Amino acid sequence: MGVGLCIGIGGVRVDRAVAMQILEAVSDRAVEAAIFALDQVERSRRDVIAAIERDLEGARYEALLASRRYELVDPAKRHVARELEARWNDALERVGVLERKIKDLSALSAARPVIDRGRLLQLAQDLPTVWNAPSTETRTKQRLIHILIQEIICDLDDATNEAVLLIHWTGGRHTEVRVARVKTGRYPAELAPSAVEALRKLGGHWPDRELAVSLNRMLCKTGDGESWTTVRVRDLRERLGIPEYDATKVDVPMISLMKAAEKLGICVGSAKSLVQRGILPATQILPGSPWMVPVEALSSEAVRIGVQGVVDRRPKFYEDYQYDKVVRLPGI
Repeated sequence: MGVGLCIGIGGVRVDRAVAMQILEAVSDRAVEAAIFALDQVERSRRDVIAAIERDLEGARYEALLASRRYELVDPAKRHVARELEARWNDALERVGVLERKIKDLSALSAARPVIDRGRLLQLAQDLPTVWNAPSTETRTKQRLIHILIQEIICDLDDATNEAVLLIHWTGGRHTEVRVARVKTGRYPAELAPSAVEALRKLGGHWPDRELAVSLNRMLCKTGDGESWTTVRVRDLRERLGIPEYDATKVDVPMISLMKAAEKLGICVGSAKSLVQRGILPATQILPGSPWMVPVEALSSEAVRIGVQGVVDRRPKFYEDYQYDKVVRLPGI
């Protein structure tokens, strides 16, 4: 109760920003760099194997000398024999260590996948077209995202009004991406009404939760400079003697523009466009407060025709853009 709000940001811009990073990560330049780096690693591995082979040649020679010295020692000189035997064993152990190193490095080189350079570069060049094609399934994009990205951490930079995304790539690399947040429905600070004034006009028309959202949208602050919550709105409303919202006492049933859009099967932006064109009746007590739409207006012929016009203008692949089919990004 009374705690701060969670982070809120539109997902479309975030999706686009992350998609751009993914396409850049697998672009032809990135693939070229990855192939070059892999070749460098393989060359370094071969150089290491060659150096170890030279050491192995020397170690074998030392082991051979140690064995000859041991064979030539007088058995009666037991202390000398034990010392030469120990040196021989050490030389043989070093030979075994070097042979195992060469075997392990050779196995890594043999396990390296065979890369068709031309085909891989062609796939990198074709990926943006395939990714943005309406016919590409969301599941395919999700598989690619989960291969490349482990998680995405989102934070907000209030000073620049940006969302800060920290992409944790598979392999350990991190990338910071900044996405500008959209400023909508904001008051100029000098025109913002006082909280008491706004609450006197809006109280009784909306539940406390909607009132808190409206007060925050209008840049109203509490006495100690905090944002509004449902609890704070209720406390102030009760001190001012403003009755609680009661839907049963409303003469004409009203719903918010968001609820109206949901019932009509269109987005909020299209519903607001219908209001601005005078097709959908709606009133707004204060700029920044919720639109009040009469429930009975939703079934009118004019609204039905207006909604049908919105539906007819939808793109052919409209269903692919719905929120329940948006690409789900790890960590978001």
